[in-house]
Amino acid sequence: MSKPNSAAETKDSLLIRMGNSFTRVSQKYMPDPTIFAIALTILAFLLAMLMKRLSPAAVLGNWYAGLWELLTFAMQMAICIIGGAVVADAPVAKRAINRVASLPRNGPQAAFLVAAVTILLSYVQFGLSLAGGALLAKSIARNFRRRGVPCEYGLLVACAYLGQMTWCVGFSNSVGLSIATPGHLLESEIGLIPLNSYIFNPMNLFLAAGFIVLLPLFAYLLHPKGDNVRPIPDYALRVVEEPAGEASSEKAEKKNASVGELLNNSHAFCWIIGGMGILYVVYAFVTKGFAAFDLNLLNAILIFGGLLLHGTVANYVSAFARSTSSASGIIFQFPLYAGIMGIIKYSGLVSILAGAIASISTPFTFYFWTFLSASIVNMFVPSGGGQWAVQGPIAVESVRMIAGGNVLKACQAVAYGNSWTNMCQPFWALALLGFTGLKAKDIMGYSTAIMLGAGLLFTAAVFFFPV
Repeated sequence: MSKPNSAAETKDSLLIRMGNSFTRVSQKYMPDPTIFAIALTILAFLLAMLMKRLSPAAVLGNWYAGLWELLTFAMQMAICIIGGAVVADAPVAKRAINRVASLPRNGPQAAFLVAAVTILLSYVQFGLSLAGGALLAKSIARNFRRRGVPCEYGLLVACAYLGQMTWCVGFSNSVGLSIATPGHLLESEIGLIPLNSYIFNPMNLFLAAGFIVLLPLFAYLLHPKGDNVRPIPDYALRVVEEPAGEASSEKAEKKNASVGELLNNSHAFCWIIGGMGILYVVYAFVTKGFAAFDLNLLNAILIFGGLLLHGTVANYVSAFARSTSSASGIIFQFPLYAGIMGIIKYSGLVSILAGAIASISTPFTFYFWTFLSASIVNMFVPSGGGQWAVQGPIAVESVRMIAGGNVLKACQAVAYGNSWTNMCQPFWALALLGFTGLKAKDIMGYSTAIMLGAGLLFTAAVFFFPV
């Protein structure tokens, strides 16, 4: 019988067992994230009454005043999520994924490749990363199964989930895009902060480099060896063995097609509207430079680029419909988060909570405490945009109480904490699991192990690197 031949293997096994234990607890006791949004609403309601001595009617008015303030932001984030998945569902994207899937020769190489590709995609767009990483992991598993090469499918899918942690340093990060977009919820307090200031600073660049260099290597080392590789679960085999073909489309038969069907499947309409959209994107970058890049421009790239990639309105609409469920949580829960924001904002709780954080912080430790508190809040509010609506005002107010405090670094600390614990929070994994056929218990052990390793990078970044 084979035995662990190194201390590293023993440590990895310990981390995996720890992650599996966390998964068992979360599966047994963790309700739908909507329950947490409601619970936080009740908590904020009670705190406003007790700490600010407001009447229930006054707090109720504050809650309703905030309830609909994030509708624009909610729609922007929903389109961002759906748009990335639609691009990954395009035939050309699937062909590229299948070609990349043919590169690895063994399980550790496959884990390294999926992690690296997923991280790189997350720097571009997190929805694209989630869909693209899942399709790559499934394609590799299918290829290996047919060739008789063992691989740990659960680890590959956990690597495909990595983008939900590393997206915080990329171009689609909700906090960075929000504070760069005119009319954002804190514009009156902090103004507009260009996305290039968020992306291209020493702290963020350190994390981006650390993620792409170290996390794929960690995934490579985490892959089990020999008889320890577990077979693909029976309930996932049907999904894995699905043909790797392109996005389904219903092309009209020219002989009997109606006028409507011919129009739906005409390339001309996609080329015209898609070309118009991309032409404006190019114009915006030429005239304004990188300062033009905000949440609206990113969504324009995803929508109009997706139209060009799918080729016809029928194909695009079909892909959009398949991807819409991935944004259901955002659409429903954002008004609840906005209501919490309204209570905190209009009751004056912001100053009290901000003062509490500032009181336990020094200029050196403030950003770490902000990061750590954000990572905890993320377990209950697993949406980057939703959490920013709740915690952003507190972080901005508290950093002003710190001597020499930097608003941008405080914003990034919230974004980093929100992303870090995604790896042990199954909310965003639901779409991934649907793509791959696995269950949360199959990936959370590995994703938690990688999360703990990445925690060292996050900690070093917020402690030692400026912006």
